[in-house]
Amino acid sequence: MTQAQQRILIVDDDPALLELLERYLGEQGFAVAGVADGDAMDRYLDESAADLIILDLMLPGEDGLSIAKRLRASGTTPILMLSARGDDVDRIVGLEVGADDYLAKPFNPRELLARLRAILRRRQPEAQAAAAAEQGEIHRFGEFRLDTASRALTRGGEPVTLTGGEYALLQVFVENPNRVLSRDALVERLAGYERSPFDRSIDVRVTRLRRKIEVDPSAPLFIQTVWGEGYRFSPGAGA
Repeated sequence: MTQAQQRILIVDDDPALLELLERYLGEQGFAVAGVADGDAMDRYLDESAADLIILDLMLPGEDGLSIAKRLRASGTTPILMLSARGDDVDRIVGLEVGADDYLAKPFNPRELLARLRAILRRRQPEAQAAAAAEQGEIHRFGEFRLDTASRALTRGGEPVTLTGGEYALLQVFVENPNRVLSRDALVERLAGYERSPFDRSIDVRVTRLRRKIEVDPSAPLFIQTVWGEGYRFSPGAGA
């Protein structure tokens, strides 16, 4: 998919910001639509598709966190959450409910563009999927089976739903078994943005993934924390 084909839906009740972002992102080659609330978003998605949703946290009616939970429960469309709040707590909660990234207002549109492109790169694995399909690449750990050709994870034959961010992280882990990967290495492999020393986005994503694959997420077997260094994926730990 080329950038010109990528469709961005902005959900924000600030008309001036909608106009600014629609014009700016349109100039960058994206197809952009803007709506003011969750109801309008639902109507749009009933008739059209979006490759990424830019979602404001503070909206009239249903708030952004609730909308993000709904979107994540029904699909894997990536979400970039916006908020006038800059607190770490708001950012972490946004990531925990399924947002792929979080940006506090006010922001530089160029930073938004960089974050947006980083998310879309993470969610655009056609070349890798095609190569995996030719090789029939299957990864097994415990009761789980990950097929990178179909991007499908199953447990005992039953499908396990992953967000795009969770899948990307799991794929990095299964392709690097029994290796300690630092947070910086994970950010680089996930084609993410440059993180600050206090950025917990990788830790939040690991926590979310552990909830999907660990019997006891508080005592993980597969994704082990190596204190002071990062994380190690041990596929044989559940045997």
